[in-house]
Amino acid sequence: MMKKVLSLMVAGALSLGTAMADEAKARAALEQKLGIPATELSAAPIAGFFQVVTPQGMLYISEDGSRLLHGNIYDVENGMMNLTELAMGGVRKAKLAEFEDDMIVFPAKNEKHVVTVFTDISCGYCRKLHDDMAEYNAKGITIRYLAFPRGGQGTAAWEEMEHVWCAEDQQTALTQAKASGKSGSTKSCEAHIAEQYALGGTFGVNGTPALVLESGAMIPGYLPPERLLMALETQ
Repeated sequence: MMKKVLSLMVAGALSLGTAMADEAKARAALEQKLGIPATELSAAPIAGFFQVVTPQGMLYISEDGSRLLHGNIYDVENGMMNLTELAMGGVRKAKLAEFEDDMIVFPAKNEKHVVTVFTDISCGYCRKLHDDMAEYNAKGITIRYLAFPRGGQGTAAWEEMEHVWCAEDQQTALTQAKASGKSGSTKSCEAHIAEQYALGGTFGVNGTPALVLESGAMIPGYLPPERLLMALETQ
């Protein structure tokens, strides 16, 4: 019996050592050969691959680091479930918790749902969503904003969104900026716009508004209040 236990322990240690070596190979291929930092690496739902959370979203890399896949993996045995999106939903929920202090929040009095929106003051549909704020809130939907100036760092929108996030009254500054492109604030601070923008990239945001639901699912684009409520109640 003791020999069997020792044999199992040795086999387990060897298996763990092999897995760690494979993980190191995969990380090296991503980071050294491709220049892609791997923030999280775990077993993929396909044999011989790891799934990796990167600043460009979810990627899949073979255990020997020689093959890279980008795209969604579906489970044909379970109603074409999108396994990539399912995994990313968990990632989004975990990472959003780290940014709660950076959000500009428009709370609903009788809150039923919370939606996080990546927004840009120069985006027409972002303005439309903001114009509907009273109706979202009336339906029990709290809206939390994170910054995603689409043009990137160095643009006028980026600079103005820094002013918004540094303003004493962030809600008023954001409303003014969406209406006119100017927040009325010139205050500077550690606004963390770069971190919010990078988070959007990790989540797969490539346009605004991008809505992240409580489940971690992401909806690209604007949804009217009634349709957003339906989406929330059926998630």
